[in-house]
Amino acid sequence: MKKESPNTSMSRRQFLAGSAALGVSALAAQTTFALNTDKAPTIRVGIVGLGGRGSLIADRVASNPHYKIAALCDYFPEVVSSMGRKYNVQATNCFDGLSGYKKLLSCNLDAVILETPPCFFPEHVAASVEAGKHVYFAKPVACDVPGTLSILESGTRARKQGQVFLIDFQIPTNTYNAEVVKRVRDGMLGQVSEISSYYCDQGFKDPQLTSTIESRLRNLIWVNDTSLGGGMLVNAGIHAIDAALWAANSKPVWAMGASRMGKLHHGDTHDVYSITYMLENGILVNHRGEHLDNQHDFICRNKIWGEDGYAETGYMGKAWIRSNKGIYRGGKVSNLYVDGIDFNLNKFAGCVAEQNYENETLEVAIESNLAVLLGREACLRKEKVTREQLISENEAWSFDVSGLKG
Repeated sequence: MKKESPNTSMSRRQFLAGSAALGVSALAAQTTFALNTDKAPTIRVGIVGLGGRGSLIADRVASNPHYKIAALCDYFPEVVSSMGRKYNVQATNCFDGLSGYKKLLSCNLDAVILETPPCFFPEHVAASVEAGKHVYFAKPVACDVPGTLSILESGTRARKQGQVFLIDFQIPTNTYNAEVVKRVRDGMLGQVSEISSYYCDQGFKDPQLTSTIESRLRNLIWVNDTSLGGGMLVNAGIHAIDAALWAANSKPVWAMGASRMGKLHHGDTHDVYSITYMLENGILVNHRGEHLDNQHDFICRNKIWGEDGYAETGYMGKAWIRSNKGIYRGGKVSNLYVDGIDFNLNKFAGCVAEQNYENETLEVAIESNLAVLLGREACLRKEKVTREQLISENEAWSFDVSGLKG
C-alpha cells in the first residue's frame, strides 16, 4: 500500500539539487579493484538475516581469515540457534525477532552484514551507522524512494564518520566484465546508442497469504511482495539494469513501459516487464524481464550497441567485444554468485584496514535503485515517468508488522 512519507530527513529538494553531482561521476567510480588485505586486522562482524544468501555469506565470512563471526540475528529463533552452533557463536550473542538487530548492535562488533528483506534496510542501516559500525549489505537498498533517500543519508553520514559502507553487487567484480566496460568507455564501439538489458529467472515460491507477513519472511517469498522485497524488477532485474548504467556511465532521465502478471500470484508483484529508459547522455536502455517457471534458462545479460561494434557483459556467459576497431575476446563469466561475495568481502576488509572511506558503491547503488523504482512505476502507470517526478512524489510502500515477534 502506498502513502506519502514525511519522515525522510534528506529533503527531496536537497537530493534533486545534488543529484547531478552524484550521477555520472558516481557511476564512473564503480571500479573492480580489490584493496590490499595483507595488513587487515580481524574484523568482528555480526550478521543480520540468515536465509539463503545470508547463510551463504556467513559461510564465506567464516572461511575468510580477515573476519570473525561474533554475533548473529535472524527473525526465526530456530534459524539463528542452528547457525550459532555451526559457527561457534555464544548463545548470548544470538538474537531473534524484529528487534533482535538492536541487541546485536550492542555487541562488541566492528562491522555488520545485513541480508534481510530490503524493506528493513533503511531502519537497520541507519541504526548500524548510528552505532558506529562498518556496514555491508545487499541490493536492492530499499523498496521505495523514501527508503532509498534514507540509505543515501546513512551512507553519507558513514563516509563523514569514517565508516566503510559497501553494497554488494557482483557483475562489476568480474575482470572480463570490467575490461569490456573500460574499452566501451574508451571508445572501442564508437558512439553507443543502445543497451539491451535482459533478466530471466524461474521466479520464487509464492504460497497463500496468512494473517501476518511472518510466512513471507523466508525462502525469498518476500520478493513477490512489493512492500517487502520491491517486486521482481527491483529485486532481481536490478542486476542487469545496474550493469547497463555502469556501461553507459549515465543515469535515466525518464522511463516508460508496461508490465503484467504472467502467472497468478498471492503477492502483488508483476513478473513480466518491458521498459525503455532514456539516459542523460542520450543512450537508450531497453530492459526485458520475465520471472516465470517456464523451463527457460537463467539469463542476466547486457548487449551494448555502438556505431562500430557491439559488446556483451553479464552474470554468466561470455563477456567480449566485436568491433570494426578490433576484437576483445574476453572470457567466460562463471561462479559469480560466490566469487562476487568473496571479492566484495576482501574489498570491504581492505577498506577497513586502510581506512578508506570513499565508499564508492553508495551513489552507484542509489542510482541503480532509483532506476528500477522508476521503471516499476512507469510500468504500473503505463506512461512516461521522469526521475525528477519520481523523487518529488516520494511515495512510500508500507507494510504491516502487527502480529510479529518483537
